[in-house]
Amino acid sequence: MAYRELTPEELRYFCSPEEFEFETTETVAPLEGIIGQERAVRAMEFGLSIKRHGYNVFMTGSTGTGKISYAQSLVNEVAGTEEVPADWCYVNNFENSGHPVALKLPCGRGSRFARDMAELVETLKLEIPKAFDADDYERQKTEIFKTFQEIRAHLLEELGALATEQGFVLKRTSTGFVSIPVIEGKEISTEEFTALSAEVKEELELKSGEIQLKALQVMRRVQSAERTMKEKIKELENQIGLFAVGYLIEELKERYGKFDTVTTYLDAVQKDVLDNLEDFRGAEDDEASPFPWLKRKNDPGFKYRVNIAVDNKDTIGAPVVIETNPTYYNLVGRVEYENKMGMVTTDYMMVKAGAMLKANGGYLILQARDVLTNPGAWEGLKRVLKTREASMENMGEQLGLLAMSSLRPQAIPVNVKVILIGSPMIYQILYHQDEDFRKLFKIKADFDTEMNRNRENMSQMASFVATHCQREGLGYFDRTAVARIVEYSSRLADHQRKLSTRFNEIVEIIYEADAWAQLMKFDIVSGEHVKKAIEEKVFRSDKYEQKMQEMLDEGKILLDLDGAKVGQINGLSVLNSGDYVFGRPSRITAVTYPGRRGIINIERETKMSGQIHDKGLLTLSGYLTAKFAQTMPMSVSASLTFEQLYSGVDGDSASSTELYALLSSLADLPLRQDIAVTGSVNQLGEIQPIGGVTYKIEGFFKACKLNGLTGNQGVIIPVQNVTNLNLSDEVVDAVREKKFRIYTVTTIDEGIEILTGVTAGYPDNEGNYAKDTVYGRVMEKLVSYHDLLEKAGKEEGEGQDRQGGGNCHSCH
Repeated sequence: MAYRELTPEELRYFCSPEEFEFETTETVAPLEGIIGQERAVRAMEFGLSIKRHGYNVFMTGSTGTGKISYAQSLVNEVAGTEEVPADWCYVNNFENSGHPVALKLPCGRGSRFARDMAELVETLKLEIPKAFDADDYERQKTEIFKTFQEIRAHLLEELGALATEQGFVLKRTSTGFVSIPVIEGKEISTEEFTALSAEVKEELELKSGEIQLKALQVMRRVQSAERTMKEKIKELENQIGLFAVGYLIEELKERYGKFDTVTTYLDAVQKDVLDNLEDFRGAEDDEASPFPWLKRKNDPGFKYRVNIAVDNKDTIGAPVVIETNPTYYNLVGRVEYENKMGMVTTDYMMVKAGAMLKANGGYLILQARDVLTNPGAWEGLKRVLKTREASMENMGEQLGLLAMSSLRPQAIPVNVKVILIGSPMIYQILYHQDEDFRKLFKIKADFDTEMNRNRENMSQMASFVATHCQREGLGYFDRTAVARIVEYSSRLADHQRKLSTRFNEIVEIIYEADAWAQLMKFDIVSGEHVKKAIEEKVFRSDKYEQKMQEMLDEGKILLDLDGAKVGQINGLSVLNSGDYVFGRPSRITAVTYPGRRGIINIERETKMSGQIHDKGLLTLSGYLTAKFAQTMPMSVSASLTFEQLYSGVDGDSASSTELYALLSSLADLPLRQDIAVTGSVNQLGEIQPIGGVTYKIEGFFKACKLNGLTGNQGVIIPVQNVTNLNLSDEVVDAVREKKFRIYTVTTIDEGIEILTGVTAGYPDNEGNYAKDTVYGRVMEKLVSYHDLLEKAGKEEGEGQDRQGGGNCHSCH
């Protein structure tokens, strides 16, 4: 197949406004769903429909393909048809306050239960003191106390009578009773007791012992009576308290009778209230406390509050949570602390639910990069998904760094579908390095960066424009503007038969075209406004390209754009400044000479080339060996370099260009300098497609334009890259006016003929080439190199023989 010069119609995709039936987007229906992502859409729909463990979704694809907006739209649509999940509350554990209890209630009932408990406490604060202020309570309590006093008086009277009978008087002390002897009606002192005879003292001591024993018995009976009194008072108070509390608790139990955990909790509340009635009876005692926070803690109703961890009363369908800051605590939840006057405290009311709990029964959307860069967040997310429950604990406890004791709230069962959004690189790393990832994220929704340019997708692109016009209040776009948008999308896709799905870049042009239309006082956005928006966007970002053009114009970058030179050719590369991509022409030179070192890549020797570029150079060696070293060994050394390129080079798109330079040097045939070359080559001499062909051609065109277009200048590209062309209007017009040319080739043979004007040549039956062909001249040069090396080798050998004489056999 011979080389071919391309026509203007082949250089880009031209979208005719006539392909659209509407006049403006005012009559275009808004877009529903997403464009051109059938694979990803099917994966997402399946992933959301399957409710099995581990079928979470990882959405991957390049930035700007609409993953996030589509995920939100689809998930909200699906969630809206599903049931609203339950509320979850934390309440006090009266038996072990360090382990708060979780209560599950239907959606909306959690906040209602919290209000009911708050109302209960306020009612108890009124009813309990009122009940104890009743006359009946005081009367019964007085009777109980009076009975006790009567029993105590009777016992003490019996004890006093015994003492009197034995000649003693009893006096009460802090430790009990002391019996003092009475002689002749008078209490004797210690000195008088000492002066008594031994017989009398012994008799008195025996009697005193009897009295002390009786006193001990009396004290025990008094204490028993006192305990009985207290028990009766406690029983009375419980009866009074139960009268005030019981019917209130029963009302709540009837209201929440379907929920066993709630009724169990209410029973515990009733028991705790009855055990702590004094707290309610003396609730007003702390009014004068100088520490309001301490007063709040001492509030009798404080421990009966309800912590609504998850409240779905306003949720429609299943919850959809988008966590933009997925720290460990924001995902899993936390136990907070309060520091007051140096005292660090916490309680069950400081348990805060994370996104996993808030999305329980629904969907959680996360950015993978944010999760992975927050310490502990990824492991916390996986733990909840694996165990299917959220257990809130501080990271310090897991690491053994938290000295103080913390709460351990009861774990809550979790059933959540996680949609993780990340780049293809993150997906590959997680898939290969994290076994849990493969088990937990079994659905991959892969978003493409391009879609087929067919009538359906073009129509949807028009709807996409119309949607943004309506949503953002933009001016209507006419069909010339939409046609320009479609052409721009095709250029972004780097393919004439494709459209880009990098919608964020398309949206920017839509907004900016509308802005330019307003600045120019137009109500309708036309193709000229879109063109202006694209040109201005380029102008804002092409500073480095303009600087390079200035250096070319000033001769600081050496580049020949006319004439012909041996071993020198113009190659093309692509530079990316972040928000702008452009092509740069570079001089590539080759020098050949006799030797056996093969091809020396100067960039490789200076460690400025990448692995792919090095592979391309080795491919050249394979090609030359296969073509010219079948009857004799290669006897050539060569050096290749990109001149004035100091930032490194990679890729094999210049391998054909480098091969042309080598062949030129070997054949002593000059190469045209007004033609630049791009394209990869294999060992068989076949030209292979490359990337960035549009930018490369435009880069060389701009360089030629600086020097003046001659009509002979042009670029050689692989034939496979024709469909990738989406050149600017300026380049297309120059080709149409025969001021610039673009050639396609399939083999090195075709390219070398364009560059030298000499036939490449074909081998005869003996493998020889005609001398007037490129390959014939190359073979002739290689033979001469071989002969030179052979001759030099023989002369070197003879010289060594003369120098060494007959002693060479003694050498070791």
